[in-house]
Amino acid sequence: MHATGPAAEAALDPGRLARAGAGDWKQAARRDFSVWPARGELTEDQDLLGRALTAWVRPDGSVRTSHTPGTATGPPPGPARLLYAGRLGDSRVVVLHDGLRIARYAEPRAGGGPVALDFARVDHAEEDSASAVIVGRGRSNVRYLTAPWVRSAAVRDLLKPSGGARPLAVSDQGVTGPLASPVQQRDCTSWTALEVRERGATRLLTDLGELSPARLTSGRPEAPGEVSGAAERQQWSRTACLLATVRSHGVRSVNSWAYATQRLPEANGSATWVCTRAETWRGTGSRTLAQFQAPGEGPAAIAARAQDSPACGPRQPRVLAGVLWKSRAGGWYVLAGGSRQLATVTAAGDAEGSARGGLLAVRTEKGATASLRGTLSDGSAISALR
Repeated sequence: MHATGPAAEAALDPGRLARAGAGDWKQAARRDFSVWPARGELTEDQDLLGRALTAWVRPDGSVRTSHTPGTATGPPPGPARLLYAGRLGDSRVVVLHDGLRIARYAEPRAGGGPVALDFARVDHAEEDSASAVIVGRGRSNVRYLTAPWVRSAAVRDLLKPSGGARPLAVSDQGVTGPLASPVQQRDCTSWTALEVRERGATRLLTDLGELSPARLTSGRPEAPGEVSGAAERQQWSRTACLLATVRSHGVRSVNSWAYATQRLPEANGSATWVCTRAETWRGTGSRTLAQFQAPGEGPAAIAARAQDSPACGPRQPRVLAGVLWKSRAGGWYVLAGGSRQLATVTAAGDAEGSARGGLLAVRTEKGATASLRGTLSDGSAISALR
């Protein structure tokens, strides 16, 4: 069934598309997609805009649709807002916004063949989550359409924290040059991220296979900050490859929080406990990973994972996790790492022990299993993340 009625007719009319003025974003009380101006060399191509709107409102068998989890694919409630219309490679592309979703329409420049219509939720987007959308996707590269308040763009490899950012060209229409997409690679030998510089902020974004890139942050869950310093980049270098676990999941942001540092037994140096949490645009489906970063380099070990858990989030900024660890001399230990709110932590099972605070190391044997439990300063209990 195709949409009918006055609202559908209004949504089909390219002449009724909303368009922000070129400088509206400068005076806006709130910066989001609603103040992006219409850009691209085809914004006055009524035939192209009409085809894009028809594919959205009254799609036929030639329209191939994709959407992020929890994103509706139905027609807009009325006239949409035009963000972009232009030529990219072998395609003509139109990007639209209806207040809740971004829709990207792409058709072959040569004509004929199927067209693509992709959707992503962006409701309640703010300035920090409306910095860019993916406007073009090839076999191994992506191109971004940047917000009008983005002053410059660069490329960073998250696996090379000491490497500099490589400048990335941005056209006068806000479209970046191509950069490698990490979601296309088989092996995690690099992880490319887009760094955008705005007034007073430098933000880090990454492609997770959807229209809206995920914003990467670092710090305590109550007040995460940008990944802009050497320490934050070093931490993300051992976490980046785990982003593959949240591809195509409707992710809005991913925060990495180094919540504890633990001196290891037998003078084996110090390890860092990190909690990485991916928040979604739809609110549900968050994913949390607790990691154990042993001394040295290389990816972190996943100590625990959970979905739809409040742990490591703004509502419950605390966590407890554990691993079975082997020292350089061959000794086996159950290690527990908890955030600073923990008053005590206890291990039971094949390894038994307790300690004040959130850190514990208990000598055990290979293959041992143990359950962990902690108490907070107010006496309430906390279980290990799982």
